[in-house]
Amino acid sequence: MEKYMVRTENLKKYYRLGENTVRALDRVDFDVREREFIAVIGKSGSGKSTLLHLIGGLDVPTSGEVYVDGRKLSDMDREQLAIFRRRKVGFVFQNYNLVPDLNVYENVVLPIELDGKRIDKEFVKEILELLQIADKTEALPGMLSGGQQQRVAIARAVAAKPAIILADEPTGNLDTASGHDVMGLLKVAAKQFQQTVILITHDRDIAQMADRIVHIEDGRIVGSKDTAPGTKGGDSYAGE
Repeated sequence: MEKYMVRTENLKKYYRLGENTVRALDRVDFDVREREFIAVIGKSGSGKSTLLHLIGGLDVPTSGEVYVDGRKLSDMDREQLAIFRRRKVGFVFQNYNLVPDLNVYENVVLPIELDGKRIDKEFVKEILELLQIADKTEALPGMLSGGQQQRVAIARAVAAKPAIILADEPTGNLDTASGHDVMGLLKVAAKQFQQTVILITHDRDIAQMADRIVHIEDGRIVGSKDTAPGTKGGDSYAGE
């Protein structure tokens, strides 16, 4: 039986903006299978980052439910959600979010240390070698290129062995070549370490590297398609 790593039901996120109501997400039903690599694409303001933040427990929906690895996020209090997020979700952001006075290795293992868990040094070494930054372990972030910093951010996300990795425009600050290199490495890492990935991007070339592309417009999912023959993707969606 197939396992869904992420599922949302009738998910809504509304904001008040003066006298108007902004429907950042409007009745979104979305699912991601275990070990699937999904790209969510849409224009700026379409709701894609809002969707990612709700899945990651960084924001709370107006209504509807989010399930991650079989757990309903609304059943958890703030502390439980923080622990769940730290252990189950790896984040990769556009701005890297590395600690500037920690070296590469220290940045990668920081979330594991904060969680009080034992560091699997061989696993970390394997990740660093796969991402081609094993020779940079003593370097500070300021000594690295943008592409190298984003590889460190990916290594940090993967090293904690989360069930799911959420990547929000991870190539947004990179040139085209570096962006494709980073995305290729993220895909290889996710497959090798059997992790589920949801990628937010506006770059269609980057999106083509995923197993499935989901289109979002005006807070609603309007389409879903597989990118490769034989890949099992989700249902096709149509806007209401």
